[in-house]
Amino acid sequence: MSNLLREILGLSEDDFSQAIGSADSRVESDEPSNQSFKLGDFAVDDYRPMKVVVIGAGISGILAGIRFRQYVSNVNLTIYEREERIGGTWWTNRYPGVACDVPSHCYQYTFERKSDWSALYAPGAEIHQHLESIADKYKLEQYIKLSHKLVHARWDDTDKKWHLRIERPRSPGTADRAAKDIDEAKPSEVEEIEDEADVLFMATGMLSNWVWPSIDGLHTFKGTLVHSANWNLGGATWEEDVKDWGDKSVAVIGVGASALQLVPTLQPKVGRLAQYIRGGTWLVPPFALYKVSEFLGQKLSADQNYVYSKEELEHFADPERFAAFRRAVENEMTRGHTVTLRGSPLQVQAQVFAKQLMNAALADAPHIAEKLIPDFPVGCRRPTPGPGYVTALKQDNVDFINTGIQRIVPEGIETVDGELRKYDVIICATGFDTSHIPPFPFIGRSGLSLSSKWTPHPRTYLGICTDGFPNCFFAYGPNSTFAAGALLPILEAEVKYAVEVVRKMQRERIKSVEVKAEAVRDFDEVLETYFPRTVHTEKVRSWYKAGQADGRIISLWPGSNLHALRALSHPRWEDFTYERVDDTENRLYWLGNGMTVGEMSSSGDGAWFLDEGFVDIPPIPE
Repeated sequence: MSNLLREILGLSEDDFSQAIGSADSRVESDEPSNQSFKLGDFAVDDYRPMKVVVIGAGISGILAGIRFRQYVSNVNLTIYEREERIGGTWWTNRYPGVACDVPSHCYQYTFERKSDWSALYAPGAEIHQHLESIADKYKLEQYIKLSHKLVHARWDDTDKKWHLRIERPRSPGTADRAAKDIDEAKPSEVEEIEDEADVLFMATGMLSNWVWPSIDGLHTFKGTLVHSANWNLGGATWEEDVKDWGDKSVAVIGVGASALQLVPTLQPKVGRLAQYIRGGTWLVPPFALYKVSEFLGQKLSADQNYVYSKEELEHFADPERFAAFRRAVENEMTRGHTVTLRGSPLQVQAQVFAKQLMNAALADAPHIAEKLIPDFPVGCRRPTPGPGYVTALKQDNVDFINTGIQRIVPEGIETVDGELRKYDVIICATGFDTSHIPPFPFIGRSGLSLSSKWTPHPRTYLGICTDGFPNCFFAYGPNSTFAAGALLPILEAEVKYAVEVVRKMQRERIKSVEVKAEAVRDFDEVLETYFPRTVHTEKVRSWYKAGQADGRIISLWPGSNLHALRALSHPRWEDFTYERVDDTENRLYWLGNGMTVGEMSSSGDGAWFLDEGFVDIPPIPE
């Protein structure tokens, strides 16, 4: 560009350089002497480097790694994962029968097109393998540090950065050691390193910190005691762990999704199986089951996990057929939100339908139906399809026990009626800490701890951030999941939101972004007003309420998943306060010296505004 201008003017290189220099001098000399403001000595798109640290390499963390690299220029990215493999819940949960509880074709990123899922509800190992392939496809390995566990996070208001302490194995060559080894290692076997971040993105997930049930004497049991979310019996696979259980007596405690997958998987592999439940649960096939049946041309059973045939997989391999199938299933999945509203037609219909379905399945086992079918509305707890569960409960080697547990003794389980049953193995499928409070010190502005901030319950802005904790965003945080509908699109929206914040920080030379306290207050008011309209406030224990029967709904979004997608699609910048990098009161200092990077280098593309993605071609009306 500069050479072309020189030729047009008919100047030599020396004369042209001198002319440019004298022009610059005239600009400098013409500036009013009484003006204190000076232009920034940088191009408007010369974005400053940003250090982003992501905590967790599960579904959200992998997604964050992809999107931050895609959209944020000049980014320094690190993803810390406490486990020895990526995959989050699909790596840590390796219990017998672990699988997706929504149709597999809905359980993938919107930009991915995996059409060869083996079954309607894909097994956990297949999902984990898929996530690893995604990380490999987008070359995330160089950014992920495995077996690195965040143990302390502190915001420094002087340098406007997050200061992090990370625990990792000390010995060289042990970066692939299991996180449980880190937890159990001697102090000399681990070390702490420090890091800092301009922006902290928490992708640790809602269901990541498993907890033992509060049962007296639990750890006095002399047999094998294991939690479903910490399956660590030593085998390479769970199949190897249970191969010699043919003569063993096994107890499963719990009636959530994990228990409903464990029971039918273990029933044919053990000598005797006992299922201990505290309350009932609805076994409701997802609405999408009927859409899948329609596409396959056959009626699928709600009590079986359908395995796709070779011919069906070949059918899905056609991009147009797969797209049509996926869209139809996703469309059905998002139509179920009104089942959560009190007295809605769908709630009434679901109640009648679910009861008829369970009564029919348990017609030959009325003693189980009486205890398993709930008296609370469908949707109070997360419903699950539970394929094979009811059939397993009716087998001769299964005991269905809903008498309360008094205590655990060395030989087995004693119930409140005084009966003692002896077991070789006890499996606690009793869930997670769903308080959303991190299990480590998390310190925000002015020494405020997140545990204090979120007592008695979390208070956030749209589930993604909270006041007092600048430059920090959450995926799958408080009030960001759903009782009906697909979850992954929401995770994508939350990641995109954080990405847009970082881009704004770079573009406008901002060093801290913090949501206003009044914005958090207003979202709190929405939550308090919305949920009384739903069945979630019924007096029923649920992880939606941190395992309590009463109290605040801390996990669910106040509306449908489609509602959340719309709400998160455009950040309301006026709901945040900002601190600028530069010591100036002019909010437009970021405009810089009046040029772009390409112009200053004289070698950049000067027609980038014609590129795909920038050009907006309007449709021609018919």
